[in-house]
Amino acid sequence: MEDEVERRQIQQILELDDEELQIEEVESLLESSDDDRDATGVVSPDHFTFNTHLTSLHSYLGEVDDTRHRSAFWDGGAVLNLPLFYLEGVVLFPEATLPLRVIEPNFVAAVNRAMTQADAPYTMGVVRGYRDSNDGPLRLAKVGTTAEIRQYRPVEDGSINVVTRGQQRFCLKRCWIDAEGAPFGEIQIIEEDIPFRTPRDAYAKLVPLNNLQGQQILSLNALSHGGRNDENDSEANSEESFENELTQTERRIHQSAIGACYDSDRTDESTSSADDNKLSESDSQSGSPCDTDSTFLGSSPSGHKKQVRNSDLGIGTKSMARKVAEPRSHLSSTLSRAFAPVWVYRMYDSFCLAQKAADMWKQIVGTPSMDGFVKKPDLLSFYIASKIPISDPTRQELLEIDGVSYRLRREIELLERLDRVRCKICKTVIARRSDMLVMSTDGPMGAYVNSYGYVHEVMTFRKAKGLVTSGRPHEEYSWFPGYAWTIINCASCDVQMGWLFTATNEKLKPKSFWGIRSSQVKDEMR
Repeated sequence: MEDEVERRQIQQILELDDEELQIEEVESLLESSDDDRDATGVVSPDHFTFNTHLTSLHSYLGEVDDTRHRSAFWDGGAVLNLPLFYLEGVVLFPEATLPLRVIEPNFVAAVNRAMTQADAPYTMGVVRGYRDSNDGPLRLAKVGTTAEIRQYRPVEDGSINVVTRGQQRFCLKRCWIDAEGAPFGEIQIIEEDIPFRTPRDAYAKLVPLNNLQGQQILSLNALSHGGRNDENDSEANSEESFENELTQTERRIHQSAIGACYDSDRTDESTSSADDNKLSESDSQSGSPCDTDSTFLGSSPSGHKKQVRNSDLGIGTKSMARKVAEPRSHLSSTLSRAFAPVWVYRMYDSFCLAQKAADMWKQIVGTPSMDGFVKKPDLLSFYIASKIPISDPTRQELLEIDGVSYRLRREIELLERLDRVRCKICKTVIARRSDMLVMSTDGPMGAYVNSYGYVHEVMTFRKAKGLVTSGRPHEEYSWFPGYAWTIINCASCDVQMGWLFTATNEKLKPKSFWGIRSSQVKDEMR
């Protein structure tokens, strides 16, 4: 028994000896941080001991009570009057977390009104504030996000600590200050489209080109025996059932593609017989619209001739149609009214785009499987938009995009081209995309609030350059438990860029990392 007590005492002494770590110089921290990366550039699990779940709790706010209330979603087009919260350099997306330390009396009044209003309890509107110049007036973005108050705790000094979560996008119609000094806004909920998946009829039921001629002859025989009306009815029903699965925007795209194909069919009078032979030989494959293709996004039809020929669609040539010339009107309708090439649909298939975006995000950030997000492209588009290390004007642009597929396409473009992060003032390169570090379960970028009530959206990097520290390290009110923070400025223009976080416990890894404010960076595309 005495041996057991002695063993525990020795263990406690060792833990106390290891508890505090003298903060090292910045240069040595940079050298040691490189050791935490493996040969592929991804952080090795053996060199990462920090519990990222602690960051997402926002424990620096102290104890906050769960409101135990979940507001209902409003229908698209609904008009509401909500207390308004505007923040410079902050863009809130649906499903993203926004912590607040509310100090200013007008915003305290806004939060209190949100907690007690009858038509939309525990809900307020959050919009990005910005200035055209450093001394210009504050302007509000036209598109924002409703925020549901999830946790709430009044503080003795009159301030309020709040944790909110984004819900629905809205358009800001007008804003005003009510009698209590609280900012209010009239908002209209934006109706979100349903993620689009390419209907099977768009590619699975089309006739292979090597069988097309025989089926056309059978079709002619059927027509000569009075079967034309039945076939036209079947064709019309197939077209109608397909178009019924499309949204209004997607239906316009589909009909535009069909119209272009129809015009081309009437004007094209020559096609190489060699092309016909190649098509007949290569039309033995029929694939899913989500087959891997790293270059389909935004490419021109000419860049996809080989893929279209292998996609078993049976469209794209006109000499085959002229092999059976009578009756011309029916065959023209059959061929030119066929569905567009598969790559057209893949460009706007939300699930294909979600898979591509998720694969790119995992490769860049090294996060675990994102299969759950792939099944919900709308949520994935908001998740990536809220975490991608870009400037807040670009993030506002993503928030304002209507349509899941359009937002995902823009995000894929940014992920493909985004390489360096620069200081917004002097354009000095301070970090690279490949050096992003995930220090929170929310991702490599998140919103945090300091003790003065200022909200900062911070991207975390393992390495940075062109930065100098200012002042001494502080452990109080740290957003990352176990790390002390030191202010960092741009070495060229001396503007504050964020903070250097250094471990205060030798067991913590990484030993250091950088937090860069998104409001202070400029995007650079490759």
